[in-house]
Amino acid sequence: MNETQSLMSMPGVGFFGMLVIGFLAGYVAARSQNREHGFLTNILVGIAGSFVGGALANVLGIQFYGFAGSLVVAIIGAIIILWIFGRVQSKRP
Repeated sequence: MNETQSLMSMPGVGFFGMLVIGFLAGYVAARSQNREHGFLTNILVGIAGSFVGGALANVLGIQFYGFAGSLVVAIIGAIIILWIFGRVQSKRP
């Protein structure tokens, strides 16, 4: 079975798909954490979330493919990133 690997290690998703997933994941994560971010920040948080979520999925042995799988993994990763960021910021004086 030959699987198409794209940029950023999102199986079956191209560059444009990665941007859409990044925006959607960042938007959902920001809303779940009661935050308001701009368009670019949502994309960056979502793309970073795809790395975190992908690494977590690999550690847990969970396989994901295509747009929907990548979106779910990116949302989970983005929520984790924003949660950690919120914890670190709340400890600052």
